[in-house]
Amino acid sequence: MSRPTRFQPAARYQPYEGPAGGWGALRSVAQSWLDSGNALKNIRTLLKTNQNGGFDCPGCAWGDSPHDDRVKFCENGAKAVNWEATKRRVDAQFFARYSVSQLSEQSDYWLEYQGRLTQPMRYDEATDHYVPIDWDDALAMIGAHLQKLPSPHQAEFYTSGRASNEAAFLYQLFGRAFGTNNFPDCSNMCHEASGVALVGSIGVGKGTVTFDDFAVSDAIFVLGQNPGTNHPRMLEPLREAVERGAQVVCFNPLKERGLERFQHPQKPLEMLGNQDAPTNTAYFRPNLGGDMAALRGMAKFLLQWEREAQQQGSAAIFDHAFIAEHTRGIDEYLNEVETTPWALIEQQSGLSLDEIEQAARMYRRADRTIICWAMGITQHHHSVATIQEIANLLMLRGNLGKPGAGACPVRGHSNVQGDRTMGINERPPQSFLDALEQRFPFKVPREHGHNTVEAINAMLAGQTKIFIGLGGNFAQATPDSPRTHDALRNCELTVQISTKLNRSHLTIGKQALILPCLGRTDIDLQATGPQAVTVEDSFSMVHASWGQLQPLSVQMRSEPAIIAGIAAATLGKRPVDWLWLVEDYERIRDLIETTIPEFADFNTRLQQPGGFYLGNAAARRTWNTASGHAHFRSHPLPLNLLPEQASRADNVPDLILQTLRSHDQYNTSLYGLNDRYRGVKGMRKVLFVNPSDLERLGFENGDVVDLLSLWNDGIERKVRGFTLLAYDTPAGQAAAYYPEANPLVPLESFGEGSHTPTSKFIAIKILPTIDDETRRGLIASE
Repeated sequence: MSRPTRFQPAARYQPYEGPAGGWGALRSVAQSWLDSGNALKNIRTLLKTNQNGGFDCPGCAWGDSPHDDRVKFCENGAKAVNWEATKRRVDAQFFARYSVSQLSEQSDYWLEYQGRLTQPMRYDEATDHYVPIDWDDALAMIGAHLQKLPSPHQAEFYTSGRASNEAAFLYQLFGRAFGTNNFPDCSNMCHEASGVALVGSIGVGKGTVTFDDFAVSDAIFVLGQNPGTNHPRMLEPLREAVERGAQVVCFNPLKERGLERFQHPQKPLEMLGNQDAPTNTAYFRPNLGGDMAALRGMAKFLLQWEREAQQQGSAAIFDHAFIAEHTRGIDEYLNEVETTPWALIEQQSGLSLDEIEQAARMYRRADRTIICWAMGITQHHHSVATIQEIANLLMLRGNLGKPGAGACPVRGHSNVQGDRTMGINERPPQSFLDALEQRFPFKVPREHGHNTVEAINAMLAGQTKIFIGLGGNFAQATPDSPRTHDALRNCELTVQISTKLNRSHLTIGKQALILPCLGRTDIDLQATGPQAVTVEDSFSMVHASWGQLQPLSVQMRSEPAIIAGIAAATLGKRPVDWLWLVEDYERIRDLIETTIPEFADFNTRLQQPGGFYLGNAAARRTWNTASGHAHFRSHPLPLNLLPEQASRADNVPDLILQTLRSHDQYNTSLYGLNDRYRGVKGMRKVLFVNPSDLERLGFENGDVVDLLSLWNDGIERKVRGFTLLAYDTPAGQAAAYYPEANPLVPLESFGEGSHTPTSKFIAIKILPTIDDETRRGLIASE
């Protein structure tokens, strides 16, 4: 085959030798602070992050320490704040300078770097430019389009996890009063499997632990998660657990620096001495998708030891009292464990039996165990089964509903869990719909709505006519990107409620609007004065968030105000006076209180420093299942992790790919082009590959190649110009950043029972890159 091109000298790869955090984190924070163009004001802003009377970090959903620390933000939280609190503006002059076609040629990083959106804009097809539009005209335009729809189910109401509880509640109330449950959201693409699995096992689709549980746990298992980049504040409790003698056991195919060692940037002596401390006591590297097999192996060892204990009359391994009182289905599950062959466990997990036994012994020795997980677990075809295997393992030793123990799905965006609590759910519980119908004078739709994958298919088929995006970057965050782009272009109207310019504003329907909204850092001033919004973190803590900075433009509106404006333009004052509600957000919280029981005395409890705990029935050992018990769920291990559509005898995959974030990004927001912990600088289109795989496939480190996704449906899914980096990945497995690799994820490849795209298991071929001149010659010769 022809020799591939090589990466440019400006790009660099050099393995990183330092710890997570430390001086590198401080330098990164300083750089993002200076680059914001708002440095003096942002010093004060950063010190208000996650503080009582301040604002909730717009980054991750990790909970706040109950301690009264002066600094409560991490490196990536500081990047998120400075990225949002910039002085750069994207206004009418900007859009007059650039056409949509010109902007479409720019990178995702360049688009967001231009600054904050400051006034409502309408796409003008004749000039290919966005032009200013008055707020009243924009809202009337949306209302007119919605009113003309033959069916309310022809509209999609998408939500990002950035939206506040107040915005989310108004949004779902409007959508349901309009007549649909079409609420695709970012949770569909990340932790949907966690909610589905946990509801089926313990009756609650949330984690059962609080922040305080980490301080008294004997063992913390971290599965499929990279907290050093995605939830940096989690590193401190992991390190503290190791220091007090607890076990911290990591399962991750890649060696992630945050799960190895951490230098605390807020400890001067440690920084001056250039010291660090470990964040794990054991690190296992399973195959992609092999976590369920590893967990099954642990359960199989526990069952073996339990039977030996019974024979010898020694202390039991299982918590029989808990199992008898609180669970059902143990016999069926143990039969499944017993009949699962060790050979399949070893082959599928990628771990040796010695390694699995070591992990099982660590779990056995601990009286109180927390199991954490993130997208490395949830974005597989069998993710629901894997998470129910986690719940099974916890139940075997009674590790639910006691201090220091429980299930901990670590959510991504700052209020993605709160949005779901507020009713952003295409298949909400009937109890929630009943409560809405009892409180408001309209008949609530009961048909299941569209999740994200279903929404894309509906737009492609022409069944959906209007797309409204409440935050986020739908065009880039979703799988099968070219098809998602086609889906959006197929709409009659696309509306993006956003803080910064992104690809979704350029992937537009026949008509398009951009509505600029306030961010978490902005002061939200309504008729009765400054307003707080609320968010819910991964530990079910609800916090008030008060913006600190004057908005860059008087034309920027809050998300609740924008939603209320759309609702009023569409429904008038049905079923509530929308515009009156947003004069004072306490009125919105009063409605939430009367609809969702956990929010009783909402406005009063919100005055508590640090917020308040919503509670969790499963944490109290109350099981909201049909039987009133927690359930062991029995699933056989998949015989083959590779989907049938991706495996053909004449086209065997070269590698299995997972997508992931760099250290300079949060979701689709790119703060820079570096990935410090992985040693990458100035590059994003890279493929991390084991050196033995490079040799096997006939490539060299630094070659530039194309990646082809294998999915037998006649659609070519290819991305071009990726640099191969020899990296310590398990053999046969590779990794690449999203959103650059999202075009490789087939829309039809999703989790069973969850519809979550399988972004952590993509079968690919590697092809030499052909330059444009050669490509044109080949086309001409054909």
